[in-house]
Amino acid sequence: MPEEMVKRSPSQEKYGIVQSAIRLLVVLLLLGWIFIWIMMPTNTYRQGWMLQLQAKSSFTYFGAQGATLLILTFPALFIAALGCVYLHIAKKTNGFNMESCNDQKRKVTMWKRPVLVKGPFGIVSSTELAFLLMFNALLVWTFATVLHNQFPTITQKSAAAIGEKVWQMKLEAAALGLGVMGNVCLAFLFFPVARGSSVLPLLGLTSESCIKYHIWLGNMVMTLYTFHGLGYIIYWAVTNQISQMLKWSKVGISIVAGEIALLIGLFMWVATIPRIRRKAFELFFYTHHLYILFIVFFIFHIGISDACAMLPSFYLFLVDRYLRFLQSSRQVRLVSSRVLPCETVELNFSKGHGLTYNPTSVMFLNIPSISKLQWHPFTVVSNSNLEHEMLSIVIKSEGTWTRKLYQLLSTPSLIDNLGVSVEGPYGPASSNYLRHDTLVMVSGGSGITPFISIIRELIYLSTTFKCTTPKVVLICVFKNSSCLSMLDLILPISGSPSDISSLQLQIEAYITRDKELKRDNPINLQTIWFKPNPTDAPIYALLGPNSWLWLGAIISSSFIIFLIIIGIFNRYYIFPIDHNSNQIFSFPLKSFLDMLAICVSIVIVASAAILWNKKQNAKDANQIQNLEGSPPAGSPSMIYNNADRELESLPYQSLVQATNVHFGARPDLIRLLLEFKEPSVGVLVSGPKKMRQEVAAICSSGLAENLHFESISFSW
Repeated sequence: MPEEMVKRSPSQEKYGIVQSAIRLLVVLLLLGWIFIWIMMPTNTYRQGWMLQLQAKSSFTYFGAQGATLLILTFPALFIAALGCVYLHIAKKTNGFNMESCNDQKRKVTMWKRPVLVKGPFGIVSSTELAFLLMFNALLVWTFATVLHNQFPTITQKSAAAIGEKVWQMKLEAAALGLGVMGNVCLAFLFFPVARGSSVLPLLGLTSESCIKYHIWLGNMVMTLYTFHGLGYIIYWAVTNQISQMLKWSKVGISIVAGEIALLIGLFMWVATIPRIRRKAFELFFYTHHLYILFIVFFIFHIGISDACAMLPSFYLFLVDRYLRFLQSSRQVRLVSSRVLPCETVELNFSKGHGLTYNPTSVMFLNIPSISKLQWHPFTVVSNSNLEHEMLSIVIKSEGTWTRKLYQLLSTPSLIDNLGVSVEGPYGPASSNYLRHDTLVMVSGGSGITPFISIIRELIYLSTTFKCTTPKVVLICVFKNSSCLSMLDLILPISGSPSDISSLQLQIEAYITRDKELKRDNPINLQTIWFKPNPTDAPIYALLGPNSWLWLGAIISSSFIIFLIIIGIFNRYYIFPIDHNSNQIFSFPLKSFLDMLAICVSIVIVASAAILWNKKQNAKDANQIQNLEGSPPAGSPSMIYNNADRELESLPYQSLVQATNVHFGARPDLIRLLLEFKEPSVGVLVSGPKKMRQEVAAICSSGLAENLHFESISFSW
């Protein structure tokens, strides 16, 4: 490759400096934000810093919550806005890093090496374990500090003064400490589930990979809040204050609101039990939407001033959730479908040219004719660089919803169009598979789909930039020979350049149930072309090609509007009541007004951003070729068998030559993985839980230091 193509341009150097400055600023803000959380339970913070800050802040406009908004809410949202700028620059300059084509391989760090393979936490890397231990240390510190501050004030004299015993007062203090610990967990609960947020990709994470963090935090939250509630119930019972359970005060803590929030949380928590979630997924799915009521009554319980500490993650989630709602409100254009004999379908959608995404991205799908409420995630197998006008996902018939879809598409005479709504796609902000000498991909069943997107990305890099790509070894395990048709999905339907011969590709396919290829069960796939619906639109980038900048503008502008609204409320409505009369403005009403202000500000700004980009998206949609509803020339019907076309093509021949099929056998993963002696071997696994655990155990065993493990899991 020419040397001048490897060197970075002056503009790239300038953008690199900006990115470095943003990274440094984010690190400093993040450390400061965490430091505040560490200091929050101490008397130094509560009776020193906070009181001084409140004295200097203007109660006329923001009240007691002003200080919390400044030191806890603002830094987190500012980090999210900075992350948007950082990711925008990365998308513009490093969509493909030309330095990756150098012979000098990046040194792969060991931070992803798994240290725990089996157990309640699943597969956990050393970094994840370290952060988990540090987070638990923060919880222990918080609880211990609360007790340290409360217990010295509890004496025989102070207890006798209110007619209680020492152990009863200590029980109340412990219950309070458990509630404060739960608040710390709640403050981080919604970060992992904001799919389009800038915080996760800024840290190199994806929403799908972070679902387990949400599960961990959710279990912690409900465990702590349950013991918090039980502690207070026991305290009230032994002190003859059980009537406190019916108290909803206009000032201070609203106990009834807390009880309602706890009951709602327990209902959601029970529905997340793995056995219930698997057997009654709809119950889990629908009850999980009760999080809205849980948050509302939680804010009524503790008041908006204290709730502002937990606001940032929920604020970012609300922004993301409203944008997803706007995207899913319109049906998209389904062009065609490839139906495989292994009860698998590939759906091909029309997409706008400005929509780009990285390999292993996920898109959520809703088909009203099957279920108006159910949304399911599926892997995007297409490549936005190779297929400019097409986006494809693969769906394996494994559950009730997917079986209905397969049956619907298996009888195309009954359908000429299918209404579909989508959210996404969501995926990693960047990917660089060139850092490895060899890529080993281990898949089971439909777990092959994310690897199809990676292979297509490597095809693009090798054909467009002529750079050296790593050797690719795909180890795929199928139940029967009909599943071999899934390998045909490696070749895109759109006729895009797919010179697979430029890759060092080796496919080892293992068929566990069939001893030989069953000739009476054809493995050729069929294609259905749908009639276009004028009301359907291509899938486009909701916020346009500069989506990260728009997202940053939405976050910052909506928060400013929120501050203006509550400032007006406080100055002209709340402040006169609190200071010009003997009344105190109702805490629940103030909390309601603040929640309303948050929702209104987000809706106004996000809707305006969508409308602004809608015109550009409409122009993009008009420029897209009318591929839909156009079967290949000479096709006598809606369905045609594309086996002859593929057999005559060079890419298909290359695919066949690269494939070795092993019937009636399972792969010896230990032997296969230890055979690779290259300095850096990336081992990616996607499939059943046992397979992921087996591969993780091999990579963490220490038998081969050159194996670098990465799990791709979409099951939660």
